[in-house]
Amino acid sequence: MPDHADHAQPLTEGCGAPGSPVIVVGIDGSETSWDAFWWACGETRRLSGRVVAVFVGPTSAARAAASTAPFCASFLALGVIEQTENEQATQLSQETCRYAADHGLQFTFVHAHGDTAQELLRVAVGARADLIVVGRSAKARHHIAGSLGRRLTRNHKAPIIVVVP
Repeated sequence: MPDHADHAQPLTEGCGAPGSPVIVVGIDGSETSWDAFWWACGETRRLSGRVVAVFVGPTSAARAAASTAPFCASFLALGVIEQTENEQATQLSQETCRYAADHGLQFTFVHAHGDTAQELLRVAVGARADLIVVGRSAKARHHIAGSLGRRLTRNHKAPIIVVVP
């Protein structure tokens, strides 16, 4: 059965050993993130490595926005945000774990919170990743403000692959 990890658990056990590459892949349920996930799984299978799939929930800024509403509304909004995020994380975990098990992959799912680029880099460092994989952003605002792939390439913690469908 695939391993599951949470934000607070270290990922170093069994990762980054010579000859056993570790690929960290960001997944958010979008079509492009699934393309990145499938590419990472294929590469991991070819290299006999390990996949670490990372879902990053909303930042504290999103939670803070919910708290600016009147107390009752903010409490409900925060609850809805957390419930939706947890449901999405559970669904992604189940789907990715099933795929990994069906294909005999070494696999870990991580549900993190915060800035997506920073969390992917944090997990990659903790897992001693050889590669970080993300899907190409389909959002127009990212072409102006900068995409996740561009933000990741500035940090050079590991090589970055941006999968373009």
